[in-house]
Amino acid sequence: MFALSASLLVKEYAVYAKHSGIPEIKTVLGGFIIRRFLGLWTLITKSLGLVLAVASGMWLGKEGPLVHVACCCANLFIKLFPSINNNEARKREVLSAAAASGISVAFGSPIGGVLFSLEQLSYYFPDKTMWQSFVCAMTAAMVLEAFDPFRSGKLVMYQVTYSSVWHGFELVPFVLLGLLGGVYGGLFIKANMWVARWRKSATWLPGPVIQVVAVAILTALLNYPNNYMRAQCSDLVSNLFSECSKLTDDQFGLCKTGAASAGTIILLIFAAVLGFFLAAITFGLQIPAGIILPSMAIGALVGRAIGIIMEIWQHNHPNFIAFRSCEPDVPCITPGTYAIIGAAAALGGVTRMTVSIVVIMFELTGALTYVLPIMVAVMISKWVGDAFSRRGIYESWIHFNEYPYLDNSEEIPIPDIPASQIMTRIEDLVVLTATGHTIASLTAVMEQHPYRGFPVVSDPRDAILLGYISRAELAYILHASTQPPRLLPPETEAFFAHQPLADPRTTLDLRQWMDQTPLTLPRGSRLHLAVSYFQKLGLRYVMFVDRGVLQGLLTKKDVWYVLNGAEETRRTAGRGEPMGGGVAREGGDGEREGLLGVGRGEEEVEVVSPIGDGGSNLL
Repeated sequence: MFALSASLLVKEYAVYAKHSGIPEIKTVLGGFIIRRFLGLWTLITKSLGLVLAVASGMWLGKEGPLVHVACCCANLFIKLFPSINNNEARKREVLSAAAASGISVAFGSPIGGVLFSLEQLSYYFPDKTMWQSFVCAMTAAMVLEAFDPFRSGKLVMYQVTYSSVWHGFELVPFVLLGLLGGVYGGLFIKANMWVARWRKSATWLPGPVIQVVAVAILTALLNYPNNYMRAQCSDLVSNLFSECSKLTDDQFGLCKTGAASAGTIILLIFAAVLGFFLAAITFGLQIPAGIILPSMAIGALVGRAIGIIMEIWQHNHPNFIAFRSCEPDVPCITPGTYAIIGAAAALGGVTRMTVSIVVIMFELTGALTYVLPIMVAVMISKWVGDAFSRRGIYESWIHFNEYPYLDNSEEIPIPDIPASQIMTRIEDLVVLTATGHTIASLTAVMEQHPYRGFPVVSDPRDAILLGYISRAELAYILHASTQPPRLLPPETEAFFAHQPLADPRTTLDLRQWMDQTPLTLPRGSRLHLAVSYFQKLGLRYVMFVDRGVLQGLLTKKDVWYVLNGAEETRRTAGRGEPMGGGVAREGGDGEREGLLGVGRGEEEVEVVSPIGDGGSNLL
């Protein structure tokens, strides 16, 4: 019932409340606007849906979605400040700080939140933004501490402290945990993306709500027989992390006499395998769901199992050469520390983060002595995961959804070709001339072509570039000019260049609504330079000129397709246009298909539009 309610909330009120939201936040911070993704209804639906989804007992987490919730709160709050709300760059700085506060309250880790925003989310993170994120994350943690939600003095349920130290021989199992974490991350991403592609292509599958209910029933049937899977993920992780000498409520019997046995190890490994399967089919359903906590739980289960194996080995063979450094009458092996390191390795394998995971784990445990083992495990996990694929789980979902996100942090192989080879040439562009228009003819052009903006040239023969006008600006001024007080008739002359004899009362001058200095590059520029423009400046389009004459236009989506090798996808995206002929014009049907999945069982909503509905190309 909880899972069904959460899914219905998402379906009826805010389709963007599903999933974790982090892939979309990365795309927004990279320079795009996703309409209604950070709106009030999305915030309400995500908040209620997340409570229901977590309570349902499915294998999902709340930590990732809390970042989305924090960004929704920030987006609503900055509407009170027009100076920020009307500035896309300032807005993204605020969203970066909000994301840091989301992780801060999810893990009780303010510094980890700042590093998470820097390492995983933010496209542009200057020193000023880091300071703002630090203050925001610290304030969030202080407020949470004041509320004391668990009545235990802890910021999160699985916050633990360790008094034991580690020994040199334990680096071998720690390295093994790093290897297993990387293998888990690589296999999980492949499995999860395979399930996502299968859901997208299988037309016989029921609707998204029925899928959620079916997975919830399957989760209940598989969880109940295994004592470790029956409880909430946060309770499970808390017990797996705990040191036996400090555990007051041994809910799972991990610390009772005789618990260190082969039966316990088998149950832990079995729970981890089933958790892997359930998390792979749950992450991607139409329900608020994160992957951070399930990954930590799976890694902690395997880590605890290896810790128990080491404990049994040391107990049965105390004179083995590796165990001679152990002190007598003091527990030499602490299985809880293996769970912490296993959780960090699994999380690193899935998300490919490094520094922020180490700091989050340190802030969760307060064990400075375990920073080095966690660093070793996370580093090895990342190396092994990168051997499977360079993309983490969030980048994989960005690629799957075909969001136009150009990652400026990794070395993308860029073909050494002129940008003119992939741009939309002027012969295939819909351009507006400086004169010869009426309000009616411009309205007809917009009705006929769904593109998000139009280059403006002097005349068809010379094609001197005068500027660029976005669809939103043009639609607004055309509509406003036909309303009081101007009430211009549809046959009114409209122009984009200075007309000395025109009567301003009976004509429409569109120059002030046009970007008269759009960013341009010479026709012969290499693709590498154009990609740098898109990555460093957050552009959504750039035009190519030759001595002032317009030659063509290149959009962010064009570049995304080329760098991700998706030419076939673009050819068959449903536009029916030849390559080079308007293939990447913004706002066409192909954009909706690529970004929304219309026609595959999901309801259509108004979604992605590039920055610049207000006329701006730059962040």
